[in-house]
Amino acid sequence: MMTRGQGAAGAGAPASADVGPLPADHPRVQKRRIGVVLMNLGTPDATDYWSMRRYLSEFLSDKRVIDYPSWLWQPLLQLVILSRRPKSKGRDYETIWNRELNESPLKTVTRSQAEKLGARLAARDPRLVVDWAMRYGNPSIKSVLDRLVAQGCDRLLLMALYPQYAAPTTATAYDKAFDALKQMRWQPAVRTMGPYHDHPRYIGLLADSIRSHLAGLDWQPDRVVFSYHGMPKRLLLQGDPYHCHCQKTTRLVREALGWGPERIMVCFQSRFGSEEWLQPYLDETMKALPGKGIRKVAVISPAFATDCLETLEEIQGENRRLFLEAGGERFTYIPCLNDGDGHIAFLEDLALAELGGWV
Repeated sequence: MMTRGQGAAGAGAPASADVGPLPADHPRVQKRRIGVVLMNLGTPDATDYWSMRRYLSEFLSDKRVIDYPSWLWQPLLQLVILSRRPKSKGRDYETIWNRELNESPLKTVTRSQAEKLGARLAARDPRLVVDWAMRYGNPSIKSVLDRLVAQGCDRLLLMALYPQYAAPTTATAYDKAFDALKQMRWQPAVRTMGPYHDHPRYIGLLADSIRSHLAGLDWQPDRVVFSYHGMPKRLLLQGDPYHCHCQKTTRLVREALGWGPERIMVCFQSRFGSEEWLQPYLDETMKALPGKGIRKVAVISPAFATDCLETLEEIQGENRRLFLEAGGERFTYIPCLNDGDGHIAFLEDLALAELGGWV
């Protein structure tokens, strides 16, 4: 039986250097490596109309995200929604764009996460190679998998950076990877990381981030709002565990802080379309809280491992404005874990757990 590295000349697959003597005309044989891929949601390449349209078309054409029949959805998407939405979303991205690197903050921070994790893992085992990919936009999942295989990776660990599992996030990221694998003549072995919504270290990091942020304020919030990305309610009724994962994350963090239920609340943001989504909605809650005497709030978004449009523009911008215009007095946003040392060390632990037997 041939292993990777023992195939015929010209097979075009990565190979191991420890296969013994080879014929003089044999192609260069690579050392066997193990690839680790951090996978995030995605980002447009720029904020102009056509860049935004390409990105939104890919995103909103994903059946995991919008599962309406194509004959009904695509004409509406291509002829109506994408004639207007790219301009408005492009303006939103403009408010948070990393102008120094000409890219979105999501791309900047995800790259940093991969570089820092790569340095830690390579120090443990030089065979480990870390890269990063976006489900929508660039770098595409296919391009990254092709690059890792070309570097000699015959085993891959895919790490979708979604603490709470949801089909429109976790599943679609792995779907896209499997689509790329289907096109490979010689596939690497593959593992996928599951959700970590209740991992003790993740819960501890969130609790620490809340404590640290609130300690730096000269005021204290009446409520800490846990805002999660929304999804249609019918997906919950069809068996998606996302809502349950969000509730469990919130409860565990509250318990880690030693708080009572009255100090926190859960909301869902970023709804799209006319059907009912998971409730309560963040924007409506922000408008209603001051009228209930809750005029100082802190918001955290544990569904995101990396700050992005939904946190930097939607929460810090839009929802802050809604709260203050409704009579709120103080509003603060608690950042994602991003590329902080504690988060990178935690991602290293997650990776090593999934790499058991390979490393």
